[in-house]
Amino acid sequence: MTIRGKFTGLDDAGRAAVTAAGGMGYTEGGTFTHDASVSAFTFRCQVPAGPDDGEDEAALGAMAALDAHGHPYEILHLAVTDMRQIKIRRKGRGA
Repeated sequence: MTIRGKFTGLDDAGRAAVTAAGGMGYTEGGTFTHDASVSAFTFRCQVPAGPDDGEDEAALGAMAALDAHGHPYEILHLAVTDMRQIKIRRKGRGA
């Protein structure tokens, strides 16, 4: 899941916490990338899915991970990539 948003009323301690949770990877706890003023952000997280889970369950799991950080925010965009749907093309072996 990728959530793009903006912080609302983030204080100095919150800015420091967001900076400490920075990164580019997808983890269950989530990582932030942000602008220089730490007002706009991208939150990336990995949401484990059951066989019948869809985008709604993934979105709820991602928002729970974001809420766990405890910072006030407004969501601007959510994006889901279901890894179960990705097909890996293997190069054919020599003829």
